[in-house]
Amino acid sequence: MKKVFLVIFLLGSVVVTAQRTTPQNLPNFDRKKLHFGFTVGLNTMDFAIQKADDFFNNSVNNNIYAIENQAKLGFQIGPVSSLRLGEYFDLRLLINLSFGQRDLTYWVVQDTTAANIQLTPHTMKIASTFIEFPLLLKYKASRVNNYSPYLIAGINPRIDLAARKKIKEEEMPKIRLTNRDIYYEMGIGIDFYLLYFKLSTELKYSVGMADVLVRDNTEYTSTIKKMNSRIFMISLHFE
Repeated sequence: MKKVFLVIFLLGSVVVTAQRTTPQNLPNFDRKKLHFGFTVGLNTMDFAIQKADDFFNNSVNNNIYAIENQAKLGFQIGPVSSLRLGEYFDLRLLINLSFGQRDLTYWVVQDTTAANIQLTPHTMKIASTFIEFPLLLKYKASRVNNYSPYLIAGINPRIDLAARKKIKEEEMPKIRLTNRDIYYEMGIGIDFYLLYFKLSTELKYSVGMADVLVRDNTEYTSTIKKMNSRIFMISLHFE
């Protein structure tokens, strides 16, 4: 999925460089101090998992053989505002609602006496509903006709509304996540100046700073030393 997004993005860049000189749309757009709009996009969420130092020590861990996590497709939506700081810099503030899921699979040893180890997968569906408040600095190149590439970076505090959700009996055992984290973000994008509004396409990568795993003294958490959240996003901004 990430490769598909990247190919689309690169093809867009090639189209930009191939354009001939054309009349500018919205010629005074960038001179305005403040802009408002909205954003929609897709995301994939997963974890960066660091296993415990004694993960392969059978005297400590004799049930969990391996841990895998799989990203799932989600989406985000929300308002966006941009404050002009100068010719090449903007400050962007968004308030997004983001939905996503990660599937975390533990391979559990069922029979340690057998000649071949018998493994059974136990998959936990970890859903997240984030309220997020990204504050991002945007560096934009000089406008060429009706296009302008840019870089963006900043921080994004997120609150996970699904973290405190009650775990159903049929879902157990299941780990819990902390409900607050601060992410650092970086990305690239292109501004398209259309006839009546500006459309921005953006790729962004986000990594949480905190260990989001809640310890519960079970083998499902004791086998993990640290677990950070990661999110890859493709967004469309309309201003």
